[in-house]
Amino acid sequence: MDTTFAALADPTRRAIVGLLADHELSVGKVVENFDLTQSAISRHLDVLERARLIERRRVGQHRMCSLSAEPLQELSEWLQGYRRFWEGSLKRLDKTIARKKR
Repeated sequence: MDTTFAALADPTRRAIVGLLADHELSVGKVVENFDLTQSAISRHLDVLERARLIERRRVGQHRMCSLSAEPLQELSEWLQGYRRFWEGSLKRLDKTIARKKR
């Protein structure tokens, strides 16, 4: 999970993950979405691939990137353990707001 969190700590990498959430894209199409060089995007893709967040494969002359859900599922399961905390906090906030409105 540390590798996953480290990879997602960068806003560009989070944006790449968001782009790939809907469909597979070529590296060139990923590059088109950013004001960065191809080599900079490739370094971001390397980090995401090492974190197992994306998979890359060759299709003809293109390198295709797709999202890999397993690390995100692991994060989701870990975060579920804290769900009670934030839900409880939100319920307490609702009660506080309701009291102040009276």
